[in-house]
Amino acid sequence: MAKQFGETVNGYSIPVLNEREIRAAAGILFLFTFLSLMFILFKGDFLLIKYVITVFFVDFLIRVFVSPRYAPTLVIARLIVRRQTPEYVGAAQKKFAWIIGVVLSASMFVLMVLVNSYSVITGLICLVCLIFLFFESVFGICLGCIFYNMLYKEKAQHCPGEICEIKDRHEIQKVNTMQLLVVLAVIVLVVLMAFLVNDFFSVKPHNLFG
Repeated sequence: MAKQFGETVNGYSIPVLNEREIRAAAGILFLFTFLSLMFILFKGDFLLIKYVITVFFVDFLIRVFVSPRYAPTLVIARLIVRRQTPEYVGAAQKKFAWIIGVVLSASMFVLMVLVNSYSVITGLICLVCLIFLFFESVFGICLGCIFYNMLYKEKAQHCPGEICEIKDRHEIQKVNTMQLLVVLAVIVLVVLMAFLVNDFFSVKPHNLFG
Protein backbone atom coordinates (compact mmCIF):
# COMPACT_ATOMS: atom_id res chain seq x y z
CA MET A 1 0.00 0.00 0.00
CA ALA A 2 1.42 3.38 -1.02
CA LYS A 3 2.33 5.79 1.73
CA GLN A 4 -0.20 8.58 2.11
CA PHE A 5 0.94 12.07 1.14
CA GLY A 6 -0.51 14.64 3.49
CA GLU A 7 -2.33 14.46 6.81
CA THR A 8 -5.65 12.89 7.79
CA VAL A 9 -7.87 15.45 9.50
CA ASN A 10 -11.40 14.94 10.82
CA GLY A 11 -13.99 16.49 8.54
CA TYR A 12 -11.88 16.15 5.38
CA SER A 13 -12.30 13.23 2.99
CA ILE A 14 -8.88 13.66 1.41
CA PRO A 15 -5.34 14.12 2.82
CA VAL A 16 -4.62 17.78 3.56
CA LEU A 17 -1.80 20.14 4.51
CA ASN A 18 -1.71 23.37 6.53
CA GLU A 19 -1.69 26.29 4.10
CA ARG A 20 -0.44 28.69 6.79
CA GLU A 21 2.75 26.64 7.16
CA ILE A 22 3.17 26.39 3.39
CA ARG A 23 2.84 30.16 2.92
CA ALA A 24 5.30 30.85 5.74
CA ALA A 25 7.81 28.41 4.24
CA ALA A 26 7.38 30.04 0.82
CA GLY A 27 8.07 33.41 2.44
CA ILE A 28 11.28 32.10 4.01
CA LEU A 29 12.50 30.71 0.68
CA PHE A 30 11.50 33.89 -1.16
CA LEU A 31 13.42 36.07 1.30
CA PHE A 32 16.69 34.16 0.97
CA THR A 33 16.36 33.70 -2.79
CA PHE A 34 15.71 37.43 -3.23
CA LEU A 35 18.66 38.35 -0.98
CA SER A 36 20.86 36.01 -3.00
CA LEU A 37 19.76 37.71 -6.20
CA MET A 38 20.62 41.14 -4.73
CA PHE A 39 24.13 39.92 -3.86
CA ILE A 40 24.55 38.77 -7.46
CA LEU A 41 23.20 41.97 -9.02
CA PHE A 42 25.02 44.47 -6.82
CA LYS A 43 28.16 42.60 -5.74
CA GLY A 44 28.62 39.83 -8.28
CA ASP A 45 28.71 37.40 -5.34
CA PHE A 46 27.27 33.94 -6.09
CA LEU A 47 28.17 32.31 -2.76
CA LEU A 48 24.82 32.76 -0.99
CA ILE A 49 22.75 31.61 -3.98
CA LYS A 50 24.66 28.29 -4.05
CA TYR A 51 23.76 27.63 -0.41
CA VAL A 52 20.15 28.68 -1.00
CA ILE A 53 19.80 26.48 -4.10
CA THR A 54 21.21 23.47 -2.24
CA VAL A 55 18.85 23.92 0.72
CA PHE A 56 15.95 24.64 -1.67
CA PHE A 57 16.64 21.41 -3.59
CA VAL A 58 17.04 19.24 -0.47
CA ASP A 59 13.93 20.76 1.12
CA PHE A 60 11.74 19.99 -1.89
CA LEU A 61 13.17 16.49 -2.26
CA ILE A 62 12.14 15.79 1.35
CA ARG A 63 8.67 17.31 0.78
CA VAL A 64 7.95 15.13 -2.25
CA PHE A 65 9.83 11.87 -1.62
CA VAL A 66 9.88 11.59 2.20
CA SER A 67 7.15 13.68 3.85
CA PRO A 68 6.28 17.39 4.14
CA ARG A 69 6.39 17.05 7.93
CA TYR A 70 10.19 16.61 7.76
CA ALA A 71 11.00 19.39 5.28
CA PRO A 72 13.20 21.92 7.16
CA THR A 73 11.43 25.08 5.97
CA LEU A 74 8.01 23.61 6.76
CA VAL A 75 9.22 22.63 10.25
CA ILE A 76 10.49 26.18 10.84
CA ALA A 77 7.24 27.56 9.41
CA ARG A 78 5.23 25.35 11.78
CA LEU A 79 7.11 26.82 14.73
CA ILE A 80 6.39 30.34 13.48
CA VAL A 81 2.63 29.93 12.84
CA ARG A 82 1.84 27.30 15.48
CA ARG A 83 -0.45 29.70 17.37
CA GLN A 84 -2.58 30.34 14.29
CA THR A 85 -5.62 28.23 13.41
CA PRO A 86 -4.69 25.84 10.57
CA GLU A 87 -6.14 26.42 7.11
CA TYR A 88 -6.36 23.05 5.43
CA VAL A 89 -5.76 22.55 1.71
CA GLY A 90 -5.71 19.47 -0.47
CA ALA A 91 -2.36 17.67 -0.47
CA ALA A 92 -2.55 16.33 -4.04
CA GLN A 93 -2.24 19.69 -5.80
CA LYS A 94 0.52 20.79 -3.42
CA LYS A 95 2.53 17.67 -4.25
CA PHE A 96 2.18 18.48 -7.95
CA ALA A 97 3.33 22.06 -7.34
CA TRP A 98 6.30 20.83 -5.31
CA ILE A 99 7.32 18.40 -8.06
CA ILE A 100 7.64 21.48 -10.26
CA GLY A 101 9.80 22.94 -7.47
CA VAL A 102 12.00 19.82 -7.51
CA VAL A 103 12.51 20.12 -11.27
CA LEU A 104 13.37 23.84 -11.09
CA SER A 105 15.69 23.52 -8.09
CA ALA A 106 17.39 20.41 -9.56
CA SER A 107 18.11 22.36 -12.75
CA MET A 108 19.58 25.24 -10.74
CA PHE A 109 21.59 22.85 -8.57
CA VAL A 110 23.18 21.21 -11.62
CA LEU A 111 23.84 24.43 -13.53
CA MET A 112 24.95 26.76 -10.73
CA VAL A 113 26.33 24.47 -8.03
CA LEU A 114 27.76 21.45 -9.87
CA VAL A 115 28.69 23.04 -13.21
CA ASN A 116 29.37 26.40 -11.49
CA SER A 117 27.87 28.45 -14.32
CA TYR A 118 25.32 31.17 -14.90
CA SER A 119 23.36 32.10 -18.00
CA VAL A 120 20.05 33.38 -19.27
CA ILE A 121 18.65 29.94 -18.42
CA THR A 122 19.57 30.14 -14.73
CA GLY A 123 18.32 33.72 -14.62
CA LEU A 124 14.92 32.74 -16.03
CA ILE A 125 14.59 29.73 -13.70
CA CYS A 126 15.44 31.94 -10.72
CA LEU A 127 12.82 34.47 -11.84
CA VAL A 128 10.17 31.74 -12.19
CA CYS A 129 10.99 30.44 -8.70
CA LEU A 130 10.67 33.95 -7.26
CA ILE A 131 7.30 34.45 -8.97
CA PHE A 132 5.98 31.12 -7.64
CA LEU A 133 7.20 31.86 -4.11
CA PHE A 134 5.94 35.46 -4.18
CA PHE A 135 2.42 34.50 -5.27
CA GLU A 136 2.27 31.73 -2.67
CA SER A 137 3.58 33.74 0.27
CA VAL A 138 1.98 37.14 -0.44
CA PHE A 139 -1.29 36.37 -2.23
CA GLY A 140 -1.86 32.78 -1.11
CA ILE A 141 -2.10 31.78 -4.79
CA CYS A 142 -0.48 28.44 -5.66
CA LEU A 143 0.45 28.72 -9.34
CA GLY A 144 1.44 25.06 -9.46
CA CYS A 145 -2.04 24.16 -8.19
CA ILE A 146 -3.56 26.11 -11.08
CA PHE A 147 -1.53 23.99 -13.51
CA TYR A 148 -2.74 20.90 -11.63
CA ASN A 149 -6.34 21.85 -12.43
CA MET A 150 -5.43 22.33 -16.09
CA LEU A 151 -3.86 18.87 -16.41
CA TYR A 152 -6.03 16.64 -14.23
CA LYS A 153 -9.70 15.82 -14.77
CA GLU A 154 -10.10 15.28 -11.04
CA LYS A 155 -10.05 18.91 -9.93
CA ALA A 156 -8.21 20.08 -6.83
CA GLN A 157 -10.19 20.19 -3.61
CA HIS A 158 -9.86 22.50 -0.61
CA CYS A 159 -7.82 25.21 -2.30
CA PRO A 160 -6.64 28.25 -0.29
CA GLY A 161 -9.56 30.62 0.19
CA GLU A 162 -11.79 27.97 -1.47
CA ILE A 163 -10.92 29.41 -4.90
CA CYS A 164 -11.62 25.99 -6.45
CA GLU A 165 -15.29 26.42 -5.59
CA ILE A 166 -17.44 28.41 -8.01
CA LYS A 167 -19.35 30.97 -5.95
CA ASP A 168 -20.35 34.60 -5.92
CA ARG A 169 -17.94 37.09 -4.41
CA HIS A 170 -18.84 38.76 -1.15
CA GLU A 171 -19.66 42.46 -1.30
CA ILE A 172 -16.38 43.33 0.43
CA GLN A 173 -14.47 41.55 -2.38
CA LYS A 174 -15.99 43.53 -5.23
CA VAL A 175 -14.14 46.40 -6.92
CA ASN A 176 -16.10 49.36 -8.31
CA THR A 177 -15.24 51.88 -11.03
CA MET A 178 -14.19 54.62 -8.60
CA GLN A 179 -11.65 52.32 -6.92
CA LEU A 180 -10.14 51.45 -10.30
CA LEU A 181 -9.96 55.14 -11.21
CA VAL A 182 -8.06 55.89 -7.99
CA VAL A 183 -5.53 53.16 -8.81
CA LEU A 184 -5.16 54.53 -12.35
CA ALA A 185 -4.74 58.08 -10.99
CA VAL A 186 -1.89 56.98 -8.70
CA ILE A 187 -0.17 55.21 -11.62
CA VAL A 188 -0.46 58.41 -13.70
CA LEU A 189 0.91 60.40 -10.74
CA VAL A 190 3.97 58.16 -10.51
CA VAL A 191 4.60 58.50 -14.26
CA LEU A 192 4.32 62.29 -14.05
CA MET A 193 6.69 62.38 -11.06
CA ALA A 194 9.23 60.37 -13.07
CA PHE A 195 9.26 63.18 -15.65
CA LEU A 196 8.88 66.21 -13.37
CA VAL A 197 10.79 65.52 -10.17
CA ASN A 198 13.14 62.67 -11.01
CA ASP A 199 16.22 64.92 -10.78
CA PHE A 200 15.11 66.19 -7.38
CA PHE A 201 14.52 62.64 -6.10
CA SER A 202 17.92 61.54 -7.46
CA VAL A 203 19.86 63.80 -5.09
CA LYS A 204 21.48 61.68 -2.39
CA PRO A 205 20.03 62.39 1.11
CA HIS A 206 22.28 64.17 3.64
CA ASN A 207 22.76 63.10 7.24
CA LEU A 208 20.17 65.05 9.25
CA PHE A 209 22.34 65.00 12.36
CA GLY A 210 25.70 65.25 10.62
